Amino acid sequence: MPDTTPLWTSAEIEAATGGRLSGAPFEAHGLTYNSREIVPGDLFLALKGARDGHEFAASAFAAGATGALTEHPVEGGPSVSVADTLRGLEAMGVFSRDRAPHVRRGAVTGSVGKTSVTQAIKAGLDLAGPAHASIKSYNNHIGVPLTLARMPQSTQRAVFEIGMNAPGEIAPLSKFVRPHAACVTTVGLVHIEAFADGEAGVAAEKASIFEGLAEGGTAVLNGDIAFAHVLDEAARRAGARRVTFGTKAGHDARLLAFEPALGGAVVRAELFGKPLDFPLSQSGFHWGLNSLCVLLMLDALDVSLDTALKALADFQPLAGRGQVAVVSVPGGTFTLVDESYNANPLSMAAGFRSLGARPVPAGGRRIVVLTDMLELGDQSRALHEGLAGPIDAAGLDLVHAAGPEMKKLHDVLPDARRGEWRETAAELAADAATLAGPGDVVMVKGSNGSKASLVAKALAALGG
Repeated sequence: MPDTTPLWTSAEIEAATGGRLSGAPFEAHGLTYNSREIVPGDLFLALKGARDGHEFAASAFAAGATGALTEHPVEGGPSVSVADTLRGLEAMGVFSRDRAPHVRRGAVTGSVGKTSVTQAIKAGLDLAGPAHASIKSYNNHIGVPLTLARMPQSTQRAVFEIGMNAPGEIAPLSKFVRPHAACVTTVGLVHIEAFADGEAGVAAEKASIFEGLAEGGTAVLNGDIAFAHVLDEAARRAGARRVTFGTKAGHDARLLAFEPALGGAVVRAELFGKPLDFPLSQSGFHWGLNSLCVLLMLDALDVSLDTALKALADFQPLAGRGQVAVVSVPGGTFTLVDESYNANPLSMAAGFRSLGARPVPAGGRRIVVLTDMLELGDQSRALHEGLAGPIDAAGLDLVHAAGPEMKKLHDVLPDARRGEWRETAAELAADAATLAGPGDVVMVKGSNGSKASLVAKALAALGG
């Protein structure tokens, strides 16, 4: 039978926040700050952003909200009033965590791969029992406490994605979660415009996730990166049990080989000194190390190895993060690899390598379609031009591009590899029919803000 226990009662919200109820007592089975996402029975959170959430309380009640968290009483239904609704949400998150002390909690950050790794961990947690996790990329100052506040008391294990755009954001979010295990997938040139010391600052910020670890918690560390010592020192200061993954001897999880195969890949590794081969439904080379990170996190969250391996074998690429489609066009088909959700120099290089390893039929080409990488500060020109090297190393045949930053790459490519360039992704998407043909394998990659998804959707739509 489905669990009909309410997620929150108005009395619990009062206890968590110190707020005051106006109107009749109520129960809520979910919560959201977006009035357009209200499901009957939800609590509406009147947060203040570009618009004041209080303006939408009436429409939330009309859509079926049973109550609201507000800063003053509102018309249309009962509410619990607090001094600041964001602080109120944070208090609900902490209350939710503390009322379920049995839950084993994990936390994930990193410059690349944190959403996919989080969801792969969730796949393992689901197989082990009632589990809870961040949805989409709910990893910021709203998303983390919201995910905590949404956690049912029946949960046995949970995993939370933690992100950042600027210094000082990760540690406070980790302290909300108080994870029993936390990992940094990798560190790269992402958000560097916010850090005076560039990648070193990013590494220190990512490492601050360990400040929130529960007593006796486990830090899962990428031992291959240049700033591995920064992660290790932060984990030491936190008093964490430290386990590492990487390609070098001595790691707790060591990658020996990543072998692309039909429908995915096979990973050959050593786990705690024992040989281990296992299949993946992922074909990107970065999934060699990602899978080891997932195994170590699941081990720290008391999930058996057999369960973890089954979860990895079945875990499919997420939307915009490696999903593959075969697109029918006049004369045959081409393969579309959609990596349009996000991009940075590290993930670009990994994507090029994976594309270069994909087989193509006779006459087919390996084509990459790129849009601007964002938030790279004064290194943007050099980093965009620098993509020419890994493109060449991967043996890619053709590069189409959109955006003012990608123009810099376009200009330094050799004539034989230089494809189309347009000022915007929308303009390139409009010419989708000219970008690929039968037998080609096409990868689309770019930062979410530069609208690479428009090109991916336009290419997919060629199949009707």
